[in-house]
Amino acid sequence: MEMVLDVYKRPFDPRHPVICMDESPKQMIAETRIPIPASPGQTVKYDYEYRRCGLCNIFLACEPLAGTRTVKVTERKTKLDWAYFVEEIASQNECAEKITLIMDNLNTHKPGSLYEAFPPEKAKALWDRFEFVYTPKHGSWLNIAEIELNVLTSQCLNRRIDDIKVVRNEVAAWLKFRNNKNAKVNWQFTTDDARVKLFRLYPTLKS
Repeated sequence: MEMVLDVYKRPFDPRHPVICMDESPKQMIAETRIPIPASPGQTVKYDYEYRRCGLCNIFLACEPLAGTRTVKVTERKTKLDWAYFVEEIASQNECAEKITLIMDNLNTHKPGSLYEAFPPEKAKALWDRFEFVYTPKHGSWLNIAEIELNVLTSQCLNRRIDDIKVVRNEVAAWLKFRNNKNAKVNWQFTTDDARVKLFRLYPTLKS
């Protein structure tokens, strides 16, 4: 936890960007009956029944201090999908000397995934461009990308969508709007705060 908090204290440096990455499944759901449109004094009405249409996965990476983010919607969340998304992050930061990537400890988020997706030379070159920083177990709240995913869900995906193409179109529109807005996350939780508010995590402070 304190390692992640120390990373968040770094000043903005385009040569050493701090990027947060997270992923989230999206259940695709179809209506079984045509909704009743809204009318004066009445909201739109949906039937409680629905039909499942499978899952898709949403990768999101954001650079909090720059106010930018990138999103990719995939059909799966395999090691290969993650590796290709990491490659995309690297390509969008070509001028960076080292990219610090904050993410959780999911089993696909490992350097070995790069070797499954790319030839050894490319996998090693890609790995060398990153510093991987993992959030602790039960500490996903430390990942700013989770905040961005919650914004994405609440602003454009919090409804029934039955087609991955629609998800991709909605996400693309949201991404353009939010990046143009230069929306940033003002992270203020520090190590000093943690040692007071989360003292139970520190064995010498419990007593």
